[in-house]
Amino acid sequence: MGNAVAGRPAAKSFPRLYTSKPYRRSSIAPSPSFVILPPPLSRARMASSNAVQEPSPKVPRLSQSGGLHGEIRLPLFRVKKLSQNAILPSRASPFSAGYDLSSAAGVLVPARGKALVPTDLSIAIPDDTYARIAPRSGLAWKHSIDVGAGVIDADYRGPIGVILFNHSDVDFEVKPGDRIAQVIIERIMTPDVVEFLDLDSTVRGDGGFGSTGV
Repeated sequence: MGNAVAGRPAAKSFPRLYTSKPYRRSSIAPSPSFVILPPPLSRARMASSNAVQEPSPKVPRLSQSGGLHGEIRLPLFRVKKLSQNAILPSRASPFSAGYDLSSAAGVLVPARGKALVPTDLSIAIPDDTYARIAPRSGLAWKHSIDVGAGVIDADYRGPIGVILFNHSDVDFEVKPGDRIAQVIIERIMTPDVVEFLDLDSTVRGDGGFGSTGV
């Protein structure tokens, strides 16, 4: 078996590693070399699963005068209804500066005249602020309706009435529930009054009433 080379022993023969018989797949499954993870939970299943639910946030309780107990102070705009016809002030959008005021009764504002429209509301606003009654742009542009005497002090607790001026030549009818004006809460300063014999001079001086141009 095999040829011998001079001075060397004959090479050993090895059994054949290949066969002409067809290969048969073993019925024994190989041991897995990796771990199969379950599919990720859907959002609905996560919400319903107690194991993955997030704790509900605790909402701080506000005091009656506004603000958090022992935390950052949050002022409140407190409103009291004086009748069933009163409608709470509301803002038209998250960035609206004013709260819309609605009429609590039907009122006729005569042409070139004025009328007092009740809201049947009383308010309490934060310290160092006042409430300013301002016109609504739609009424001013479409019907020439303006408001007057719109300063509400922080210590006033009486009913809020809106003075409407009609600058048009036709009567204007206000129906119950109509938005007639808006109230804006503005910060103010109230420094003490001190009398001086003289004031510091400025470039403008006493110029007024169009002194800087039309």
